[in-house]
Amino acid sequence: MTVRRVWNFVRQYWQFSGAVVALGIALLLQIFKLHTAANWVLIVASAGLTLPLIAGMWEDFRAGSYGLDVLALTAIVASLLLHQYWAAIVIVLMLTGGETLEVYADRRARSELKALLERAPTQAHVLRGRKVLDVAASDIQVNDKILIKPGEVVPVDAIILEGKASFDESSLTGESLPVSKGVGEEVLSGSINLDAALTAKALHAAADSQYQQIVRLVSSAAAQQAPFVRLADRYSIPFTISAYAIAIAAWAVGHHAIRFLEVIVVATPCPLLLAAPIALISGMSRASKYGIIVRNGAALEKLAEAETFAFDKTGTLTNGQPVVEEITALKPYSKNEILGFAASLEQASNHVLARAVVNAANEKHYSFAKAKHIQEQPGGGLKAALNGKEILVGNYAFLLDHSITVPIELVAQTTASYVVINGELAGVITFKDEARAESKHTLETLRKLGIKHFSMVTGDNQATADTIAKELGITQVLAQASPGDKLHAIEKLEHHPVAFVGDGVNDAPVLTAADIGIALGARGSTAASESADIVIMQDDISYVAKAVKLARRTFGIAKQSILVGIMLSLVLMLVFATGKFSPLLGAILQEVVDVFVIFNALRAHTSRV
Repeated sequence: MTVRRVWNFVRQYWQFSGAVVALGIALLLQIFKLHTAANWVLIVASAGLTLPLIAGMWEDFRAGSYGLDVLALTAIVASLLLHQYWAAIVIVLMLTGGETLEVYADRRARSELKALLERAPTQAHVLRGRKVLDVAASDIQVNDKILIKPGEVVPVDAIILEGKASFDESSLTGESLPVSKGVGEEVLSGSINLDAALTAKALHAAADSQYQQIVRLVSSAAAQQAPFVRLADRYSIPFTISAYAIAIAAWAVGHHAIRFLEVIVVATPCPLLLAAPIALISGMSRASKYGIIVRNGAALEKLAEAETFAFDKTGTLTNGQPVVEEITALKPYSKNEILGFAASLEQASNHVLARAVVNAANEKHYSFAKAKHIQEQPGGGLKAALNGKEILVGNYAFLLDHSITVPIELVAQTTASYVVINGELAGVITFKDEARAESKHTLETLRKLGIKHFSMVTGDNQATADTIAKELGITQVLAQASPGDKLHAIEKLEHHPVAFVGDGVNDAPVLTAADIGIALGARGSTAASESADIVIMQDDISYVAKAVKLARRTFGIAKQSILVGIMLSLVLMLVFATGKFSPLLGAILQEVVDVFVIFNALRAHTSRV
């Protein structure tokens, strides 16, 4: 370690450094039998380094917080008053050393987050004709052709035009094995090209690409992290009362104030002050390794305690890519004509059902004209003129709004679009959207984790919702729900905390209202991501169960660390209440307990799911 590094350490951790220097000087003076001088060094150092502790306690008191530092302050003051100067400096060393260890743990736990931010792509090779230009990644525009060389980070989301290569996507997915991709496949920004140069076309600008979304979310999560005191607060008051009760009882029985000190020195609260924040920061950092961005410690705590899981259907429990299932045509029209009419209007819409209609027409190689004067009613349907005919394509409610009568036998029991020509029903197109392959297993995993209450809230029709719910074993279903209906449904659920999992913009209000909002597949769902407490970057619902496992393990370790620290402190208090051991020995043993608790809390950083 260089002199400069030593100096930087001393400046950054001046309280801990001061305690170490004071202890060293006092030991040196003691060796030369300068006992009085050694004692004065210990007195001045202990008193001086305790002043910031008193100032911090006063600020906490003014803010309405009654911290655990009162025990440590009592131990230091009592040590000085009873001439136990060596015990006083060891307690000061313990407190300042605990803060230093916390900073170390925080930096170690945040290492993945830091690496994630540092790996953000900055440069790119853009093809302009026959020239290759080096530009900033932020200057890439949609549809630019880019060259990605071996060993380079993909600068923006892109689709491969030429070449084939293996990619390391571990910073995005947590998956360590490389993924091979070729022409026509999408590569994500932030992944690393491992073995071959290729040409690709930019799908998004850098600011809208996958990796930059992760960077923004991680930065937001880091900014929102606050001191994690809630968990410790549950135990602090009874622990403090117990410590004072045992210490006063020992004093009363032994008739010597030193007995009070012998107990208080082993009751200093570092396990309570440090275990929770270190475990939570470690758990949040570990979650980011799997592409699970947790905005704050409170969200992780609520997820660990969640009793109800509510899900959106389309795109969350299902693939979110409906396909045309059946076409019913009424005379004199054919199925091909009905599909053609619908595609002519739907090509102007971005709705998921519109894309399904256009894709079905393209797969059958139909040529369809472009309708004129298209009017779209969001969430309802479209109206336009085509070849001298007035065409309406939309859902059942859209037809009722236009006073179109649908015979009962033609009212679809699943998701459907109705085609109306010149005011008369001409055909019905029904759709299907299958459950994700991983949905059933995810719900089974959550049940094994002890989650008993599940709900589905969806804007889809009742029959379709019931079909998916039955397949997945969900009994509580709310269908045909608007975003407002979803919000009210979540608020009325009985068993809290409630976690809601959704993926779309329409889910933003309910993600905010739920105790824990979980946005799935954040890419392309900015509003949902910004509203959620937890963002899963992968479009894979199984990561919800992984997030729950991580949260529970993290809080299990945090509670274990706190409780073990408390139990060891209580045992030491009872042992030292006998009066057979010195305050100095107690201070040293408490230091050992603190170090053990801190490193136990760090185990959350190695959690696996």
